[in-house]
Parts: sequence; structure tokens; C-alpha cells
Amino acid sequence: MSLLDGLQRSGAVRPIDLALAHALQRIDGTVAEPVLVAAALASYAVAQGHAAFDLDGAPSLVEAPLDWPDAADWRDSIAACSWIARPERDAASDEAAPLVFEDDRLYLRRYREYERRLAAALARLCANELPAVHADVDALHARLFPQRDAGAAQARAARRALDTPLMLVTGGPGTGKTTTIARVLVLLAAQARALGQAAPRIALAAPTGRAADRMAGSVRRIAQQLRDGGIDGALCDALPAEASTLHRLLGLVPGRPNARFDARHPLKLDVLVVDEASMVDLPLMCKLVEALPVGARLLLLGDRDQLPSVEAGDVLAALADASDATPSPAAPLAGRRVHLDRGYRQTDALVLEPVADAVRRGDAAAALDGLRAGSGGVQFHEGALDPLAPATRERLLAPWRRLIGCSEPREALDLVNRSRLLTALRDGPQGAVQLNARIEAALAGAQREPYFHGRLLMITENSARHGLFNGDVGICLRDVDGAPIAWFDGSDGMRAFHPGALPAHTGAFAMTVHKAQGSEFDCVWLQLPAVDARVLSRELLYTGLTRARSELHVLGPADAIAWAVPRHARRVSGLAHRLGA
Repeated sequence: MSLLDGLQRSGAVRPIDLALAHALQRIDGTVAEPVLVAAALASYAVAQGHAAFDLDGAPSLVEAPLDWPDAADWRDSIAACSWIARPERDAASDEAAPLVFEDDRLYLRRYREYERRLAAALARLCANELPAVHADVDALHARLFPQRDAGAAQARAARRALDTPLMLVTGGPGTGKTTTIARVLVLLAAQARALGQAAPRIALAAPTGRAADRMAGSVRRIAQQLRDGGIDGALCDALPAEASTLHRLLGLVPGRPNARFDARHPLKLDVLVVDEASMVDLPLMCKLVEALPVGARLLLLGDRDQLPSVEAGDVLAALADASDATPSPAAPLAGRRVHLDRGYRQTDALVLEPVADAVRRGDAAAALDGLRAGSGGVQFHEGALDPLAPATRERLLAPWRRLIGCSEPREALDLVNRSRLLTALRDGPQGAVQLNARIEAALAGAQREPYFHGRLLMITENSARHGLFNGDVGICLRDVDGAPIAWFDGSDGMRAFHPGALPAHTGAFAMTVHKAQGSEFDCVWLQLPAVDARVLSRELLYTGLTRARSELHVLGPADAIAWAVPRHARRVSGLAHRLGA
């Protein structure tokens, strides 16, 4: 049996991945079988979140007992194939070649070009020259950051952001990333005024509507606090009151390949702030940076320890590595990152830091000890495989049962968003789909109506026509006539939809950790699986834990911690190397 047949029979890759290999075989019958297998794996790698297929990583990419080719022979076969381009690192690849081989990585051409174009756009951005910081702005910086002389990281980040057109501010939840950048925006407004320029055009954006709304709310609160603290109101007014999703910002419409704004039609702004940058995939980040006008500033906020984007690439991690590189002409991002630590998102009732730090460091034993200690709002329901079991059922359902008497959309959505059940898996007994169905049955009965009063919904596909996007969460309430109405929050307030007119959606009492990125909840129930799974990783566990503000319940076997913590959700990519890392 040939290797390609073995790969097909294993069921490890998708039919569409094999279709690429078979298409190449039909076009050119002389293509060697190892090349056909590599082509299928390059396609499959993108589906798994990688930018390319690493020849040495075949056994970890495909968990099947296959006899892989010798690495040297595999490289020779690829080098001899006319359908695989091998351009210089900074050169565009041949459009006629569907695959590109570079640094032992085999790319689908489109993703290699996204990576190359993004690196080039970032280098151009970093080359922009900025005026020196005005003395009045430096004085305002000292006022906004009274701890700057003590070397406070937030003050250092803000000062660095004034000097560079590109800045990364990384750190865990609650470390002050948004607070720091809001003050930077005030300083940029002050700099413009000191130079006799108009106030900068500032845009706030995030990958999801929920993350965008949360950032906008934080910036509004900070602006008011600064105004109340005596900062010039005109400078505070320069801060935007609203934020957008990246798709809305760029004018990306589902089903259309081109965005409204691109390199030829740049965005009309001077400063762009992107929150939750770890969620931004390679194609989207490429389109975003290319759409920035000449002279614009880009401020990226994120936590590189969180899960990477669902789609291909781990852009924030690559940019962070490039920012930490030794300064040189080949490392344009060097020195453009400040990391903020400590102060995880939590209230006085939740002491999350020891467990989160242990997970981030990869110390499974310390993480398990911290969970078992059960102090400061953290509870470990060790061995619990069903959050609806008698021991936890009513405590889990209590916040959602209160929706029965709730008629105001805003009040209902605020109430339901205080608590959420998060899962590592989508399917199976500990998966979001089954658990969500069981929660709905517990709340409204087995014979419930499809859109019962209090049902939580989550949009699963972008719809520009509705102004609803993947990950947006809403709630069903009965109107005065008893008809179900689905309510979603938006920049212009609560919006009502007939449930039957909504784009694709699902229930949302339980959701995967991936879907919860960019959100936060007062109380998080994190259900871990009974058996090991490839999606279990240090980043998934860390992301799930740090969604909690006041109360955290972790359910599952101790083995799940041991499985997850040593496993990194790392992606194959050449972006950091292109930027000098």
C-alpha cells in the first residue's frame, strides 16, 4: 500500500486535503508520491492552525502509524518538483506554483504570501519617523504615570509607545494593558496639540464584538476617570467612545475576497489600537497592517500565553519573539514590546494568580496543588465529569433560572453573562454541544420550545446584513404578546431580531474556551474532559482559567491538568524568522 493510500485510509486528513494531492497527480503524473503526501499535509496543516507544514513535524501533525519518508529524500523530491516554488525569502513566489518550499516548510502559496506581505508591511510601518516628544507631553506623562521614576512597566510602555509607530503591550488579564494605552492616546492627543496639529483620528478594534464592546467600555471609563482627575477635557474627548470588530473596520464581507480598505484604499485614521491580538489570524493581520495609511501608528494589546487564533497563524507570539530579538537592520520590531505582569483579572474574592502562573510556567504539579488548595474563590471539583450532577447542578443553574422573571433585554443579557460553562471540547459528554442541550432541558424542559424565554444564543457565522458576527451573544425573551424576540447588544444599543431571521447560531450556556476568548465572566465553570485530547494544552487551560473575575470552578480529573500543562499550542510559522527572531 502506498503512503498516499495509507494517509487516505487513516482518516487523519480531510478529503479536501487529499483532493489537492490528487489534482496535482492528474495534472502531472510524474510528481513523486512523497510530494503528493506533502501537498496534502500542507493543506491539512492550515486547517490545524499552522501557516505551513514542517517536514520534521509529520508524526505530530498526523497521529497515524505511517511510515514517513526519510527527511533528506523528502526534501530532494520537493526540490525536483516543478509545481513547488523556491523563491528568495523576501521575493514574491510564482503565481503558477500552488506550493512554496522555504526553510524546510511547505506552504500553500497564499499563506506564504500572507506571511511575506505581513513582514514587509510591518517593516515599512516601523520605518516611519516620528517627531520628538514635546516637553509638555513629557510633563503630562509624568502626571499620568506617577510611578515612572520607579521604573513602572506601564509608564515605560507608554513612553515607548510615543517614540515608535508600532508597539506591542503584552500581559495577562488585568495587568493594565487597556489602562496604559488609554493614557497613551491622551498623550498622543497632547502631542498633536503641542505641534499645532488636529487631534489624531483614533480607532479601537478587536477580533470579536464582545471584545470590542468590552474595550470601548473600559476606555470610556478611563476617560471619565482622567477627566474627573483634572486632565484636560479636550484631551479626554479625543479618546473614541466606540470600538469595532476588525472585520467591520476593514469592510470585510463574508463571501467576498476583498476588503473595502486595503493598501490602495487605506483606512482613514492616525492611530489604531487592537485588543486581544492573540486572536488575530495571519490573513486578517496581513490585511489590517496593509490597510494602514502612511504615518499611522499601530498599538497591539494581547496575552501571548492565551490560545492562538482559531485560523492559521500565531501572529502575536511571532511578533513578540521578533520584538525580543537583538536589534539589527534585519529585526525591524526589535525593542518594540513591553510586557506587563501581575494583577490577573480578578476581584478581592478571587485569588487566581498562583494557579494561572503555574499553568503559564508549565508546572503541572504546582497548578494541581493550587487548585486542590481551593482558596480565594477557586474550587476544584476533582474527578467531576458532569457539571449537572447533583453536587453542582443547582449552583450551576441558579443564575440562569433567574431569567424566568426577567423582561428587560439589557438586564437579562447582563445577568446571563455573569456566569458561563466553558469546555475544552465541542463534542462528547464533556463537550459544549451536549452540555448546552442538557442545560436548556434543565431550564425549560425536554419538550421546550426552540426559542424559550431566557435562552442564550451565540452567532456562529458573520453576517454584515444583520450586523452580527461570529461569537456575538444574545438572549431570547418573550414580548407582551408572547412572541420570541432575540436581543443582541450593539454599539447603538440593544437590537431585536426575529429568531428565524438570524444567521447561523447555537445555544450558548456552555461554550468552548476558544469561543470564550475576548470575554470575561464573574463566575466560570471549566469542564475538563475524561480522556486526553489534542486540543488540551497549556494555552487552553490558561485561557479558560483567566476568563473568571470573581469565582472559578474547575471540574475534571487531575490527569487532565497533567495532560494539558506540558502541551504547547504552538504553530508552525516563519513570520518571526522573517522579522529577525
